[in-house]
Amino acid sequence: MNTTTKYAAAALAAALGVTVLAGCGDDGSAGSGRSKGPGSKTLTLVSHDSFNVSDKVLKAFTKETGYKVEILKSGDAGAALNQEILTKGSPRGDVFFGVDNTLLSRALDNGLFTSYEAKGLDTVAADTQTDEKHRVTPVDTGDICVNYDKKYFAEKKLAPPKTFQDLLKPAYRNLLVTENAASSSPGLGFLLGTIAAEGEDGYEAYWKKLKANGVKVVDGWEQAYNEEFSGSAGGKKTGADRPLVVSYASSPPVEVLYADPQPKEAPTGVATGTCFRQTEYAGLLTGAKNEAGGKALLDFMISKTFQEDMPLNMFVNPVVKDAALPELFTKFGERIDTPPTVAPEKITANREQWIQSWQSLVLK
Repeated sequence: MNTTTKYAAAALAAALGVTVLAGCGDDGSAGSGRSKGPGSKTLTLVSHDSFNVSDKVLKAFTKETGYKVEILKSGDAGAALNQEILTKGSPRGDVFFGVDNTLLSRALDNGLFTSYEAKGLDTVAADTQTDEKHRVTPVDTGDICVNYDKKYFAEKKLAPPKTFQDLLKPAYRNLLVTENAASSSPGLGFLLGTIAAEGEDGYEAYWKKLKANGVKVVDGWEQAYNEEFSGSAGGKKTGADRPLVVSYASSPPVEVLYADPQPKEAPTGVATGTCFRQTEYAGLLTGAKNEAGGKALLDFMISKTFQEDMPLNMFVNPVVKDAALPELFTKFGERIDTPPTVAPEKITANREQWIQSWQSLVLK
């Protein structure tokens, strides 16, 4: 979900041979990456590459506020954040979207955002509001989970795994592929999920056992999901042989949406006891030239209009409590009510050490 992130839906769509259109202003063109300044009716949103919004929703924002949005996409979540850190104080835009709870402390420690309490914040789920200073606004959540290839497990007459502990069983030896925790957001989320489940004193022993059970590590989500995972459309084309992959709880609905013809049942499932919740945030960049426009956009991003547009464009969950989910999500996706998570302050204090420890255990 790079990011996000978040779910790399555009990459999956590409593997399925379709195109996902990104809304970038009225004409769909990419933004210039520079705010037009105070009084301007144009503002710039800086984001990771997986940001996607319907053109009609951007037009609704313009009609409601008078502001037009230009979107500057800047690589995956980590790369986009690093670029903003390098230009802090003189930002490339007015609002940044796509920093998640695994990287949030890096953004806050570098003073990237100006405090602003968005209108409508009282409608947002309380457990996503982790910054009391309102330097960032929660926008969406996504659950990183192991996905499985239903056909493989049916043919082998083998029950798919359900929990982190299940993945250590001999029956699942050499079946799982995951992403590098040092370079991939889903990979890092999966590592944090094992820390939440096994504890700070137990995760190293867990990973030693997982390595001994044949886990495969690749650089990023696209390679893991579209090249190594036998259950994905891309994996079927490459002859992939790993029926377990670290992806998202929203992956099965995507496999259904972009299939032609659409199947009656998703070809992939979710091991619901292997999840870690990501929350993505947006914030008003310190030094933004169009603060008024930026604040209006943050307000809009937690409106029902924007929130209900996200699931089928970015394959994430709304944070607004009464936002409706599309039938595709409710029918084919998995709802993860209480996934393991790690407090942001604990991630801040330990992230780099955890990653270094993971690298020494798994990659050497």
